[in-house]
Amino acid sequence: MFITRFLASVTPYTHHSHHALDVGRRRPERRELQSSQTSASLCARRYPRARRARPERMVLKRIFSKNAVRADASDERPRKRRRGLRLPKRARTDVRAPGRKFTIVTTAALPWMTGTSVNPLLRAIYLAHGDETREVTLLVPWLALHDQAIVFPKRATFATPEAQTKYVMDWARARVGFEPRIKITWYPGRYATDKGSIVPVGDITTRVPKQDRDVAILEEPEHLCWYHPGARWTSRFKHVVGIIHTNYLEYARREEDGERKESILRWINHLTTRCHTHKVIKLSDAVQDFARSITSNVHGVSNGFIDAGKAKSKEIKRSGSGAFTRGAYFIGKCVWAKGYSELMHVVGDFNNQYAKKGERLEMDVYGDGDDFKEVQTEFARKNLPLNLLGRLDHADAKILDYKIFINPSLSDVVATTSAEALAMGKFVVCAEHPSNAFFATFPNCRTYSNMDEFAKVIREVMASVPKPMTEAEIHRLTWEAATERLLDAAAPCDETKHTIQAHFSDWFAARFHNAVTCSEALRCLIGGGAGTLVPPDDLANWSPDSWGGGLMDRKPFAADFGGAAP
Repeated sequence: MFITRFLASVTPYTHHSHHALDVGRRRPERRELQSSQTSASLCARRYPRARRARPERMVLKRIFSKNAVRADASDERPRKRRRGLRLPKRARTDVRAPGRKFTIVTTAALPWMTGTSVNPLLRAIYLAHGDETREVTLLVPWLALHDQAIVFPKRATFATPEAQTKYVMDWARARVGFEPRIKITWYPGRYATDKGSIVPVGDITTRVPKQDRDVAILEEPEHLCWYHPGARWTSRFKHVVGIIHTNYLEYARREEDGERKESILRWINHLTTRCHTHKVIKLSDAVQDFARSITSNVHGVSNGFIDAGKAKSKEIKRSGSGAFTRGAYFIGKCVWAKGYSELMHVVGDFNNQYAKKGERLEMDVYGDGDDFKEVQTEFARKNLPLNLLGRLDHADAKILDYKIFINPSLSDVVATTSAEALAMGKFVVCAEHPSNAFFATFPNCRTYSNMDEFAKVIREVMASVPKPMTEAEIHRLTWEAATERLLDAAAPCDETKHTIQAHFSDWFAARFHNAVTCSEALRCLIGGGAGTLVPPDDLANWSPDSWGGGLMDRKPFAADFGGAAP
């Protein structure tokens, strides 16, 4: 049936194009003319939609679409066309066109203070704020009460999605200083204790009404689609953009049998993003290569950090170094992969090998996470002058008194905390690494590639005062500028256009991936978790079983369950 349908679809082009080319040639014999007219009429009666000429690029889409497969099974053409937002051909790829509907999908939600909960929320707010004709929806994971108690700080829990929505909007309102014009919707998610992240349950594309499926921005597309069992995002939305937040290869490399896990995960990440996105934005070149990708830092900082930095600049002009009463600090989620190993290394080596008489590098460290107790024990065992003080919001008034932010992490893609520290008028000391390429362009950022350079930089920033930033430099850090960079980077270009070969490759890859993720048994085997194929009907009363990992996942620790064994 595929061949018959293909020939029927192509017939109109062939007929009209030959007619145009045969002008001036001999007219067909009467018998040939009658035969061709009879064939055309039979084709038109059987396939009435085939009478309209269509662009050739739509032929493959009709053959391999879900409706086409169903029609082949029943030997009938689909009678109803999908209805939704209709845009001119050019506007389908013009993300700046008025009236576009954006759906931003992410893998975490407040009060979990992580980059994938904060940055997508602020991106949605400023995207809607920049154009009143835009409609922006933020799609975030809803956790059952058991998972909330593990993930959220201070054992905070919410009985309903509406209660958590109010919490998120109140936080956002206080952070940005104006009324956010966004809609928040929820999809079911499970906290995977072996991965330290949230796994979507079921096909979350169905959480977006058909009339709103226009532009999708997938924050961490590889993560969202590892176990995605439904239709391709690119078949549900007109334009799909993925933003790569996390260097998952670095995390895999640090686990047992890390090299093998890294190579497998590299292939899976490439496969899923290729199947489900039209374009990929890498925040930096610290991550792996992806098909149809571009590198651009599309993150910004809230106005509160910028206002604090402007106030600090005025204070520096009045008091000089007296504007700062504290030295160096670090802030980040307390897991080893977030830079704590590197922090111990640079502080220990500086004090033991490079510090001159009377010199000593002491730091306050803020953060909470799965490895908190282990990190605290290691700091004490090595007698390091690192004061682990627990969780603190980077916007807290205490932070304003510090002069130096030291971030030695090599696993970040782009460290939001480094951007916030720059905005507050501080020195930022970080490793010479692709993740820090954007920050290295600012005058108050110092980078190092070895311990000799680290020691030199530390002495320099301890003896000097940060330079006030210009208005142009401040603007580059804002969410308004980041939104403009996003809209520029999200637009299709010649390098990201699909060829026929790419269409076939993506289609076969998607079919293979879908065959694996639609099997409950295979999902459990590869780490998708039991009971994550079919979503619950009622999110508020959802009570799933305890999480179980896959064949290659690490075994969960007691800390993964909030300090108690499962």
